[in-house]
Amino acid sequence: MEAFKTLDGIAAPLNMINVDTDMIIPKQFLKTIHRTGLGKALFDEMRYNMDGSEKPDFVLNKPQYRKAQILVAGDNFGCGSSREHAPWALLDFGIRCVIAPSFADIFYNNCFKNGILPIKLPQSDVDKLMDDAERGANARVSIDLEKQEISGPDGGTIKFEIDAFRKQCLLNGWDDIGLTLQSEDKISAYEKDHKVQAPWI
Repeated sequence: MEAFKTLDGIAAPLNMINVDTDMIIPKQFLKTIHRTGLGKALFDEMRYNMDGSEKPDFVLNKPQYRKAQILVAGDNFGCGSSREHAPWALLDFGIRCVIAPSFADIFYNNCFKNGILPIKLPQSDVDKLMDDAERGANARVSIDLEKQEISGPDGGTIKFEIDAFRKQCLLNGWDDIGLTLQSEDKISAYEKDHKVQAPWI
């Protein structure tokens, strides 16, 4: 998993509440077990017409937001089913951080496991960042995970809270496998001892 330390990028405003995982990545794209290639299907029904052409009014289809790395969204982002394809699709598109007043629990946990930083903020702070994001190509936002700070285009900063363990996992790029491998020496020692104590297994 790619480590998350600092991020400086365009913030795209998605001023909608209750954006569920089926909106993020519709069910017909869940057949794959690969984490790549899903970015083109991100927000499929909102991004594309029935004939496959783009809907020009959708935020990520606008030229100034096509390279967005930060998404500023409404309350209860990632609700619905527990599909891990949702953070996969966001990450494959290029989104490394989602900022919202609240997230669905399973989606929130899946973000950390895939190298995406979900930031919960009071509605007033989200409103300010949403307003900043409306500036298009000038909507550059900087995020410093170590300092737990968000800097807006005007230079103002917003502090955010994050669980210390999850913070360390992101800073070091540890997913569940990477975290387990931190104890590789202990695991190897246990397996060696176990073979001696129970050679019949």
